[in-house]
Amino acid sequence: MTKLNKITALGVVVLILSACGGNNGDPSPGENAKDRKPILTHWADNIIVPSYAAFKGKFDVMVSKGDAFATAPDAASLVAFRAAWVDAYAEWQKVELFEFGPADRYTLRSFFNIYPTDVNGIAANISDPSASLDLPASYTRQGFPALDYLINGVGSDDQAIVAYYTASVEGPKRTAYIKRLTSRMNTLLTNVITEWGTYRDTFISKTGLDVSSSTGLVVNAYVLYFERYIRTGKIGIPSGATVTTAGVPYPEKVEAFYKKDLSLALVKNATLAVQGFFNGKDVVTGTEGPSLASYLDALEAKDAASGTLLSTVIKNQFSEINGKLEPLSPNLTQQVQTNNQAMLDVYAAMQKMVRILKVDMTSAMSVTITYTDNDGD
Repeated sequence: MTKLNKITALGVVVLILSACGGNNGDPSPGENAKDRKPILTHWADNIIVPSYAAFKGKFDVMVSKGDAFATAPDAASLVAFRAAWVDAYAEWQKVELFEFGPADRYTLRSFFNIYPTDVNGIAANISDPSASLDLPASYTRQGFPALDYLINGVGSDDQAIVAYYTASVEGPKRTAYIKRLTSRMNTLLTNVITEWGTYRDTFISKTGLDVSSSTGLVVNAYVLYFERYIRTGKIGIPSGATVTTAGVPYPEKVEAFYKKDLSLALVKNATLAVQGFFNGKDVVTGTEGPSLASYLDALEAKDAASGTLLSTVIKNQFSEINGKLEPLSPNLTQQVQTNNQAMLDVYAAMQKMVRILKVDMTSAMSVTITYTDNDGD
């Protein structure tokens, strides 16, 4: 064989081997799962936007029933308003974790759900219809907690509550405040939903992992919400488990304090929303899509001690938390007063989850936590 023929034959062999052994540039399934754009798209289109739409539906009913009660306060309109408030408050738990982008811009959570509510401040605002609702000092005078007081806490029973609003002189001022609160909430919520219409494309385009990336914003908002607003706000402060409460329980600081029997349902809803988001659960179909869980699996993130997939560790911890929530009283004020140890057990399970999410998950994802929490982690 001539030298030229040998070279040609060698080239053919190389080409054949290349064709058989190469991947033609196609990424492996693991590499595809590391692509953050499909995750961001799924979050926006199948979780965040439809969650807001579902909440808006419940919220609109609440506003309508509130207007009807304010126009003609009686026992029937009060019961209808209260039922719609319960439904909307429960649905709110499914969107409160989305405090980034438009919701962060309008500080939606601060105007919708800061508790315990300021009873004296509400009375002052009723007396002064021009009192500002825009300042941080007004957070505890509005939103769902303020409505809780106004429809559940101003009288010992429904008859007394209706009498509070039918008083000849003060009654109209009080019903006007209800309408002012629901109108303001509606304006803020509408702004957030409207802005998601344009923010959606920006959101899915920021595919990096820096602090301004969508993944960075979402992970920070997600971990902060679980740590500060579920673990600490819903369980830690009422039970006295936090560093700042120093072991002193505050049963009067539970969420929906005046409704009494709603507080457990709210923390359950919030926890399930966080769990569903971790798994990428489509809020319409219930199927799971690209998610934090699938991304961690693509990274092959594992628990350092056991070697178990980190996503499995997190899923198991959610199961533990849900199991400890299940036997609690529907009235968490009563739970703190009668068997606070059960609340402390929930807090301990949530505290373990905070460490996993805030340290292990973010480290595996190379996401920097940008917030600080005064209660430690």
